[in-house]
Amino acid sequence: MAGAETQELGKLGKRKANTGDLGDGPSSLPSLSSFGRVKGHMTDGGGIGDCTAEIGGGEELEVAAVEESLDPLVVFGSGIMMMILSKLDARSVAIARLVSNGWLEVASADKIWAPKCQELWLGKAHIPRISKDPGISKMAATSLSIMDGKRTRITRNDMCDHIWEFHFTEAAPEYWRNLDPYWQGTGPPMRRYFHPDGSITADPDDKVWGGHESSYTIVTGLLTDGKIREHYVRINRWQKMAVQRKPDWSWVLSNHLYYYSSLPDADKQDGTGPFFPVF
Repeated sequence: MAGAETQELGKLGKRKANTGDLGDGPSSLPSLSSFGRVKGHMTDGGGIGDCTAEIGGGEELEVAAVEESLDPLVVFGSGIMMMILSKLDARSVAIARLVSNGWLEVASADKIWAPKCQELWLGKAHIPRISKDPGISKMAATSLSIMDGKRTRITRNDMCDHIWEFHFTEAAPEYWRNLDPYWQGTGPPMRRYFHPDGSITADPDDKVWGGHESSYTIVTGLLTDGKIREHYVRINRWQKMAVQRKPDWSWVLSNHLYYYSSLPDADKQDGTGPFFPVF
């Protein structure tokens, strides 16, 4: 009889263990079935070793719903998020695109990037031609403008697209400085014009020019890793001129005798410079 009672108690214990009812009243502990599946193995003592529970799909969906409810894009909507993102700098907006597909769409909108692109162009001497392509987004135009503004490698397009002011330096012979309105204060600085065929011209009343023929050459030496070893512009066989880029994206060509600077022309509708990115 005792054996039969023991068996009944054992069965009762198993039922309570499976339902989570380990006491005489309702239990506050969850049943094992609420964890989805329970993995484990029997130990030598008959117990369960290395027991792990896998949370079921319901809990995963609940967590995802909580995360979604905390997403500002879901809370505020795309309209307000565009207003918020428009107040951030370009780099922060670009980083926001990495949050999710929804953020990518909102943070790439022309409505956000058009003002930032215009702000970037404000006060610049030249606007890159590659950023003026009507077929690209305003975000791409901003990115290409930033990249081109850091470029220090001048191209023939840059030489020919701009008008250049020219004057002698203080180290030049006095004879030449006496003919230079920059030093004498007798008029506007002299101008030079570079042409696609490699020639150079000046204004008809230029006293220094004298009507002689001149040509220019752009020289770029590269290392095996693609880095620039040397880069300069030379007119005829005269001394080479170093190339510099100013913060307003204008160009300077100079040596110890003379100085060329590109005149601002940001109002050109199609922009200036190369038709493709140059590194």
